[in-house]
Amino acid sequence: MLPTIADILAMPVVRAGEPEIAGGGADLSRDVRWVHVSDVADVATLLTGRELVLTTGQPLAHGAAATSAYLESLAAAGVSGLVVELGSYVAELDRAVAADADRLGLPVIALHRVTRFVEVTEAVHRVIVADQYAELEFAHSVHETFTALSVRRASLEEIVRTAADLLDASVVLEDLAHRVLALTARHASTAALLDNWETTSRMLTEDESVVPVGPHTQRWGRLLLRSPHIPTARARLVLERAAQTLTLHRMIERDRFGLHRQAQTGLLEDMVGGRLGDERDAMARAAALGLARRARYVPLAVHVAALAEPDPVARQRRGAALLDAAGHGLALTKATALSAAEHDRLTLIVAVGRSGDPDDRLGEVCAAVAAEVRRVDGVLRVVIGVGADSESLLDTARELAHAGHVAEVALSLNSAAPRPFYRSGDVRLRGLLSLIRNEPGVQHFAETELGALLRHDIRHRGDLTATLRQFLDLAGNKTELSRRMNISRPTLYDRLSRIERVLGVDLDDGEVRTSLHAALLIRDLAKP
Repeated sequence: MLPTIADILAMPVVRAGEPEIAGGGADLSRDVRWVHVSDVADVATLLTGRELVLTTGQPLAHGAAATSAYLESLAAAGVSGLVVELGSYVAELDRAVAADADRLGLPVIALHRVTRFVEVTEAVHRVIVADQYAELEFAHSVHETFTALSVRRASLEEIVRTAADLLDASVVLEDLAHRVLALTARHASTAALLDNWETTSRMLTEDESVVPVGPHTQRWGRLLLRSPHIPTARARLVLERAAQTLTLHRMIERDRFGLHRQAQTGLLEDMVGGRLGDERDAMARAAALGLARRARYVPLAVHVAALAEPDPVARQRRGAALLDAAGHGLALTKATALSAAEHDRLTLIVAVGRSGDPDDRLGEVCAAVAAEVRRVDGVLRVVIGVGADSESLLDTARELAHAGHVAEVALSLNSAAPRPFYRSGDVRLRGLLSLIRNEPGVQHFAETELGALLRHDIRHRGDLTATLRQFLDLAGNKTELSRRMNISRPTLYDRLSRIERVLGVDLDDGEVRTSLHAALLIRDLAKP
C-alpha cells in the first residue's frame, strides 16, 4: 500500500525535523503517490494529484492573500499534503494558514529544524517503489495462479476458493437468478453469509466488489466479494482474473452439465465426503440451490440398465440426459431436490412434506422420475433405491451410499411387478449377500455348492442349473414348474433326480434349498 501522511510523519528522517501539524490534521490518512520539492508559487500547474509538496516556505512569504491562493491551488490540484521548513523564509505558520488548511482539508506540516529534503524524498520514494513492486509481484502471482487453474481445468469451487484465499475474504459466485453456484466463506459462517441472500444480492450494484462473469454480450453470473476491508485495486484485480478463469471454464465445459448442476454435485460430494460438517451451512448452500427448507429429506439412488455405450463423450451426454429427465420428473410433481449423475446412475436428495404419509409423496415423485428416465435413449430398465429419511440434510447425505446399494441390488431382481422405489426390506437376502459377495469365503461357499452342477452342464451341454434356479424360485412347486418349462412331470422328476445325484443333496430338505438358493444369488451378484 502507498504510504500515508501519517506514515511519512513517523519516518525517522522526518521526525528529526521536529514536525508539527499546523492545520488540516483531521485527514492524515491520505496516501502519497510521490514527493515533489518546490518553492515555486504556481507549482500546482505541474502536479497531477496525491503528491506531498516540500518547500522552504518561499511561497508563503508574500502576504496572507498570496498564501491563501497558494494553499487553494494545491488543494484544487489534489495534493495530499504540504511540508514547510521554518526559518529560511517564514519563522512560523500563523493562524490564517491553519484556518485555510482546516477549511481546505489540506494537511500542512511545519518542520522546526533544518531537514535535508533529498533524504525525505529518498525515504518516501523507496517505500513507494517497494509498494509498486509488491503490487506488480502480486499481479504476476495472481496471473500465474489463475492461469494454472485454467490449464488443469479446475472446478468452479476451486476457482472461487482460490480468489477467497488470495483476498482472505468471502467470495460468492451466483447465476443471473441470484442462485449461489459456489462460495467460500471467510471470517463468517456459510449460513450467515447466505442469510436472505437473494434480497442482499439484488441490492448490490457492480463496483469494485461485484464483477460480472461471462463474455460481454453473454453474461451468465456475478462474482461478489463480501468484505469491507480489502484494498480496492487488489480486490478488483483478483475478482476480474477469477471471472476470466470462470468464463473460460464455462466455455470448456459447455458440453458438460450446467453450472447449477455442477454446484449441486459439488455440494453432495462435500456432504458425503465429510468436507461439510455444519448442518446450518449445508442447509444454507442447499437452499441457495433451490432445495426446500423445513422438510423431510429422502436419499434416492436411480440406477438404470442401458445399452452399452463405449464412447465416453456419449456416456457423458447420457448422464446429462438422465439428469434432465429426472429434473423434468421432479418438476412435474413440484418437488425440489439436489442431484448428481455418474454414467448410468443418479444420486438425489429429495425434499418431501413433513405432514401426511411421506411414502405416498415419495411414490408419486419416484414414479414420475422413473417414467421420465425411461424415455432416455438406450435406457432399458430403471430402479430407485431409497435410504432412511431425515430432517437433517447431513444425515440424509450419509444415507446415499445405502440407497445406492439398495438400487444396485434391486436392478438385479427380475420382478414382474416393479415397485416405484425399493427399501432394504424389499431386497431381503439378495441385499445382504450383495454386501459380502466379494469375500473369498462367500465365493468359496457358492463354488462348493454349485461347482459340480456347473461342470456337469458344461460337459453335457445341459441346463440343469437353470432347472434348479426355477425350482428354487417357485419354492419347490413342481406342478407350476412343469407348466412353466412346458415339460411332462416324469421328465421334470428325472431332471430333479439328476440334480440331486450330481450335487449329492436332497432337494426336499429346507436347509439344502436355502443354501443352493443363496449360492445362486451370490453367483448372480458376482456377474459383471
